[in-house]
Amino acid sequence: MRVRKLTIVALAVVAGLSLTACQNDDDGSGQNAAPPAASGPSSADGGSASAGTGSAGSGQEGGGSDSAGKSPDGAGGSSGSNGGGGEDGRAAKCRTDELEITATDATVGGDTEGTVAVDLKNGGGRACTLTGYAGVDLKTNAGTVSAERTGEEASPVVLQDGENVTFGITYPVNDTGGSGVRITGLVVTPPNETKSVPLDWPGGASLPVTDGSGTPVRVGPMGSAGQGG
Repeated sequence: MRVRKLTIVALAVVAGLSLTACQNDDDGSGQNAAPPAASGPSSADGGSASAGTGSAGSGQEGGGSDSAGKSPDGAGGSSGSNGGGGEDGRAAKCRTDELEITATDATVGGDTEGTVAVDLKNGGGRACTLTGYAGVDLKTNAGTVSAERTGEEASPVVLQDGENVTFGITYPVNDTGGSGVRITGLVVTPPNETKSVPLDWPGGASLPVTDGSGTPVRVGPMGSAGQGG
């Protein structure tokens, strides 16, 4: 009798397990399909991560750089292209060897003083800055006469390649009737430079003799042609 009861119980257990398995088979068809369906987004995610190593992804990870390594707003390239820039963003100073320097007579009839205009043209292939006064020396048969600054404000002048600026030299006209001090040449030193350029003197042939109390020649700042006096 005990054996029979155990057999019935065993059969009941087996039947229960069979019923559960059937239910799992019916309900699991959707569940078994879920993993393949889920594998689609997983693959897409993986593809997105792989794309992150390309140009688009480097733009995001590189702090706003595009595939060419430039800033999207273009700001990254401008400062590097300056070439002659100083720390304050202004073009570096003009070197003597970059300048084409010429001098011409700019005296106007009736003026009580003579004027020579000195032109400095930037031929260095880059922008450069001239600030202040040029050094001016007149060579004479009595020695060198150095021009005195007029004291006018000297603002920085930025010259693009091919541009020029002119300053003026004023001197007293020798109308004494005597030979005076004969001028034999002109020497110009650009602002903040030590290399000078010798030029022919295009103005009056001589200076009147002075009492030696000071130079009779004056030089204006950059841009002062005709305003040196």
